Amino acid sequence: MALFWAAFWCYLAATLGAAVYTGTRSSGVRFVVFVVTLAGFAVNTAALVARSFASGHPPVTNLFEYLSFFAWAIVLGFLFLWRRKGLELLTVFAPTVAFAMMVMASLFPSEASRQLIPALQSYWLWIHVSLAVLAEAAFAVAFVASLMCLMGDKRGHRKLPDRKLLDMVAYRSIGIGFPLFTVGALFAGAVWAQKAWGTPWSWDPKETSSLIVWLIYAIYLHVRRTRAGSIALTSGLSVLGFLMTVFTILGSRFLGGLHSYG
Repeated sequence: MALFWAAFWCYLAATLGAAVYTGTRSSGVRFVVFVVTLAGFAVNTAALVARSFASGHPPVTNLFEYLSFFAWAIVLGFLFLWRRKGLELLTVFAPTVAFAMMVMASLFPSEASRQLIPALQSYWLWIHVSLAVLAEAAFAVAFVASLMCLMGDKRGHRKLPDRKLLDMVAYRSIGIGFPLFTVGALFAGAVWAQKAWGTPWSWDPKETSSLIVWLIYAIYLHVRRTRAGSIALTSGLSVLGFLMTVFTILGSRFLGGLHSYG
């Protein structure tokens, strides 16, 4: 837990630094944010690895682990964009989104269980969850880019990155996340469900909400690729998709169903 809290405080410090950068646009402040974010990412990595060794299985079996892993993947996604010119304001918010996930993780039991229930003792679970987390991290990058799109106007906002550039970041991020989500959350999840419960689909609340997430992003890709809607429409779909993604992650805790073990 010490490593988790170290990552938590690093992401918080970087979040505060991002707020300062938003007001000053100082390259020095941005560099400090980068260093602190990188430190948080390194400690987050160490925390996940240490938990894997301590529990004897990958850290994907409860919401505390899932959200910690999600925070790590979100920062990884933003780091790929860090050196991209014109996206300085976008990338400094990487630790902010990661910090939000760490805050949510801290609200759930953190005990690492070495004895898993039979349903969780499958390598298909690791494939299912790992791909889903990477997909959702890509959706998180698109979410921040789309939110900034909605905050600007058609003429552009002098304090925000170019809307067309933000739109392209969102589109490419969802273009990466959608197939990962399809294979990981839906296909691998169905295979795991068949092995664990004897049926690939049971209309469990988490399965149903995952399908809704998939449909939202499918509509987004159709609208965006056919240019059938405005940037505001596609950005709105991207934001809606991510909010539904977060609901899907947390919903089983409160709605029950086969996924309520976490």
